[in-house]
Amino acid sequence: MSVLNSKGEKRFQLFWTIFFIVVTCIAMVPILRVLSVSFSGKNAILAGKVFILPVDFTVEAYEKALKSGSFVNAFWYSILLMLGSTAVSLLMTVLAAYPLSKKNLIGGSFVMMLFVLTMYLSPGVIPEYLNVRDFKLIDTVWALVIPGALSAYNMIIMCNAFKGIDSALYEAAKIDGCSEFRTLISVALPLVYPTIATLGLFYAVGRWNGISDVLYYINTSKYFTVQMVLKQFVESVNVSIEEGLTTNLVADNIKAASIVISMLPMLIVYPFVQKFFTKGIMVGAVKG
Repeated sequence: MSVLNSKGEKRFQLFWTIFFIVVTCIAMVPILRVLSVSFSGKNAILAGKVFILPVDFTVEAYEKALKSGSFVNAFWYSILLMLGSTAVSLLMTVLAAYPLSKKNLIGGSFVMMLFVLTMYLSPGVIPEYLNVRDFKLIDTVWALVIPGALSAYNMIIMCNAFKGIDSALYEAAKIDGCSEFRTLISVALPLVYPTIATLGLFYAVGRWNGISDVLYYINTSKYFTVQMVLKQFVESVNVSIEEGLTTNLVADNIKAASIVISMLPMLIVYPFVQKFFTKGIMVGAVKG
């Protein structure tokens, strides 16, 4: 029986391994195509010869994209915005989750219910816009930070992670004379570091890829994120006839190169945080 089970398990694992390899390969095709277009020559692109490997290799598109002042400025601005927004979001998430993780918190269940309700009852775009406008945040950087600073879903994960800490550690800290703030800093946070790293990446990716709030709340180009500038590039970038005669570029080159550059920060950050994913989510999911 154990032999049959072992063979069945091996077949099961083999099937799903092959399945996910195939799905991953299919999902990688659009990314590889964009990457290959960004490095290919205009004649190969116009002739439709480019698929997942570059043809007539060239880096002129990247030189053109990096010489665009609006794109470069938006790129660095978006990195600073992502870092600042992630820091604010993590701070608010921790400060909300820690007290709500305490069983003896008066009214804690009611407050948690209010957080959960926000996950199901969204006011919609127009009320959110009117709220941002009434607080005079329109066309300011705070319009991209404050409205989405706290995710109820992420807060619940963090709250469950705090609940998973042995209460004896809290009692020991209290006996040693630690305040709640000192207990949070010295005892709780080091024990939920994987969850913090995971949620930090969630917030960072959400801010980096976010564009709807920029469309709704921002009118001044200096506050445009890289995704907004990329959207404008995709819609309007062009290569003049005269320039096309002297370079190896078409509009698709520059669009693809801009897309690749905009993906780089997440591709660089993800490998360093990926190891915390499973541990961080499981700690915040099964405890409590």
